[in-house]
Amino acid sequence: MSGIFGEASIKRSGKVILLCLAGSFITGLLLSGEAYATENGVSVYPLGVDTVLGGMMPPPKETKFFVFESFYSANEKDNSVGQSVVPEFKVRVFASAVRVSHNWGVPVLGGRLESIFAVPVVYEQLHIAPGKYDKAGISNVDLSPVVVGYNKGNWHWFYRCDFVLPGASYAKSDALNIGQHNSAIGPAGAFTYLSNKARWEASSKVNYFVNFHGAANYRSGNELIWEYAAMRGIARKVSIGVNGYLYQQVTDDQKNKIAVAGGNRGRDLAIGPAARFTLGKQSGFTVKYTHDTLVENRPRGGSLWFQIGFPLTFGKRE
Repeated sequence: MSGIFGEASIKRSGKVILLCLAGSFITGLLLSGEAYATENGVSVYPLGVDTVLGGMMPPPKETKFFVFESFYSANEKDNSVGQSVVPEFKVRVFASAVRVSHNWGVPVLGGRLESIFAVPVVYEQLHIAPGKYDKAGISNVDLSPVVVGYNKGNWHWFYRCDFVLPGASYAKSDALNIGQHNSAIGPAGAFTYLSNKARWEASSKVNYFVNFHGAANYRSGNELIWEYAAMRGIARKVSIGVNGYLYQQVTDDQKNKIAVAGGNRGRDLAIGPAARFTLGKQSGFTVKYTHDTLVENRPRGGSLWFQIGFPLTFGKRE
């Protein structure tokens, strides 16, 4: 998960990092300037999943296996001006997901071809004024069959298109459902900079999702998501830093093809600490936390993550 991938000037690269991060952040602020939520304030994407080392891909001809464990807790759901509007609202979400990423080693557009799929299993508890509810099931499955990844010196980046499948089950009459019951598609791009000996890391990833109509003839607005991390090595195999994401819904929700009152556009700027531990050349685990701020039309709470990744080698490496 860390290492040296060629010679680069740290001083020169550092300036580029600052420009990239600053540009991403300024873009995010501009996009969030207006109170631009998806149905029930829930995204098809697991917000905060790809903050640390978000632009990395496995070496050629290698498969990498990831396990993600997360816990989300919120005690309020805010409206378009950031005020709590749902009495007695409490939500607890326990999620476990596996992701498999394979680098085919095939040259494409100057990079290498990679394929990814991820399957999350979720248990959720909801408490609102009418009562308490809980449910478990498979949430939205994410498929990225074509990823084009690059590596030049200390820089790693990729471009891809994500295909999101609906949650495994949905009942219109239920107060609580696992995942969103619609499909979605969208481009994504990310980079990670690792300085020599991985003393510094800067990562940034941007997704844009176009949501389609779901089972209840409800269409969530399109979503822009920026995830980020900045890490500093404090020991040979330990790095600490900050991570988070900006979530901004950029189009109105629709019911029966008509925009819902007020648009119901969601926003969230999450930030918190992160720690990364290297176990081997391509193995390691990360512990991180994010806290929601500047929330509109979404739950306000915090997420705790634990994730581990390790290689599964098939065939001969290049």
